[in-house]
Amino acid sequence: MRTLELLAPARDAGTAIAAIDHGADAVYIGAPAHGARSAASNSIDDIRRVCTYAHSFGVRVYVTVNTIVDDNETDDVCRMVHDLYHAGADALIVQDMGLLRMPLPPIPLHASTQCDTRTPERARFLQESGFSQIVLARELTLDEIKAVADAVDVPLEVFVHGALCVSYSGDCQMSFTDNGRSANRGECAQMCRLSYDLTDGEDKTVVSHRHLLSLRDMNRIDMLGAMAQAGVSSFKIEGRLKDISYVKNVTAAYSAALDSFIAANPGCYRRASQGRCTTTFTPDVTKSFNRGFTDYFLRSPRPASPLAGMLTPKDSGTVIGTVTGRRGQAWQLSLRPGVTLGNGDGLCYFTPEGEFRGFRINRAEGNRIYPASRVDLHPGMELRRNSDSVWEAAMRGNTSRRVIDCDAELWLAADRRLCLRFTDDYGVDATVTDDTPLEIQTARKPDTGVRSETLGKLGDTRYVLRNLADRIAPEIFLPASVLARLRRKAVEAFDMARQLTRPTELRRTENKKVSLPEEARQLSYHDNVSNRLAAEFYTSHGAVSIAPALETMPRLPEGELRVMTCRYCLRRELGACLREGGVDIIKPPLHLVRGNRRWRLDFDCRTCRMHVIRP
Repeated sequence: MRTLELLAPARDAGTAIAAIDHGADAVYIGAPAHGARSAASNSIDDIRRVCTYAHSFGVRVYVTVNTIVDDNETDDVCRMVHDLYHAGADALIVQDMGLLRMPLPPIPLHASTQCDTRTPERARFLQESGFSQIVLARELTLDEIKAVADAVDVPLEVFVHGALCVSYSGDCQMSFTDNGRSANRGECAQMCRLSYDLTDGEDKTVVSHRHLLSLRDMNRIDMLGAMAQAGVSSFKIEGRLKDISYVKNVTAAYSAALDSFIAANPGCYRRASQGRCTTTFTPDVTKSFNRGFTDYFLRSPRPASPLAGMLTPKDSGTVIGTVTGRRGQAWQLSLRPGVTLGNGDGLCYFTPEGEFRGFRINRAEGNRIYPASRVDLHPGMELRRNSDSVWEAAMRGNTSRRVIDCDAELWLAADRRLCLRFTDDYGVDATVTDDTPLEIQTARKPDTGVRSETLGKLGDTRYVLRNLADRIAPEIFLPASVLARLRRKAVEAFDMARQLTRPTELRRTENKKVSLPEEARQLSYHDNVSNRLAAEFYTSHGAVSIAPALETMPRLPEGELRVMTCRYCLRRELGACLREGGVDIIKPPLHLVRGNRRWRLDFDCRTCRMHVIRP
């Protein structure tokens, strides 16, 4: 059976533990430094705490060390990796090839999405270089994923939900060249979420003040089966800056969807971790922050559905109804079937000019609302809800419990000592024997139910007793104190057995003889080589020239710089694809304009790519 892994994000230890409780098979969390989200760093002690909890369910902890590294930082990074290894981290997610030349402990390395792996040749090279898991570019179709899967033996990790970068990850320099904040150093300024004007070849404004590069959020919850069949093993949820309620809800939703797919294909797949999760809510990804949804390029290299959310980069919510009129301080609404509004809900709307605005409901009475602030609504205006107060209240506190179902067997040994064995569904068992021989007495009222109840008091552990095979005659009296002592001893032994039998993985051996693909032997600033060790790595694998990363240069090069490469095409999004006569709809060349700054858009129709050029 193939093993499938649901990989959830965690900005901190509490969120990581919540993700585990809600069904994650693995979590990824930021290291103390050099994670690609500078606002989501965690201490070694916090990561150790997460590892201890995660490993009790066979959940793995991947730590992100996926920025590029300066030469003066390599020693610090190496020391940090040793600390992470001893804290129990199961793998590192990395971008910088310099780590493969550091004297690291034998911790597995995963190739980050920042490595921009788009082709079977690139994936094969990374596998041979020593990576144990490869995160593919978000832009790949199912057929392209399958082609990569056919070329490698290591697990493939693919994003399934959350925010999308408009540029291929690792190949976006727009933030750095515009304001010095490097995405490859964890400081992305999110230039793609800003508003721009679009001008044509006659310098006329075609589109004004729209978020032309802001993509909708990914949602592939209905495509997990197709992705698994294409060769995906790890299904990754984006969101290391998201709050805990987001992680709870989305993780639980995808966990349920993955379980349903596995149940429909018996004997073919299994989950990568252990335990059973029970939530207090019904997961619904539409309830959590989103910019509208897309499955991106998964079904087609030229998707028909809109990819961008040009009106706003914020959570635009779901439509709940329309405004019908006003009476005093109350607004009358026509609500969609099944919609109930509550005090404190957040509603939003678009003005006729396309401006996005929001407000809170102070009081809701059926289809009448009393806004907490002044609003400019009009009859016929569509209203959306992007904050559900009842839902948010339901997501607070302990909303899920994860347990290991176990069976027990109780018997009396020949020397009259009680024996208890715990077993689980994963091939682990532990047997303990009481230290003191039992003094045989006849029970006043034989009742094996008392034994099951006493041995089943596992509330402060991660175990739930499912069945007890009681091999002792019911007329023999077994003191509850003796059974409780034996239970505690058995739980300790079972914990130890599960720890000792937990599979661990070592770093793959690098094949020093493997060569870079022919077309990748001349490295430009797009390859993000920022230190001597990374340059040595590429040179040893056949690089003939290496340009340094922009971040290491004393000043930016003169002339034009390609700062984004996108599979998303703004022309296609606007219905002006050059392959379909778009030159007559919007005349080239096109420019993005924001204030006094301009970027030219180049379109490579042969490969269906859009490039953003800094003049």
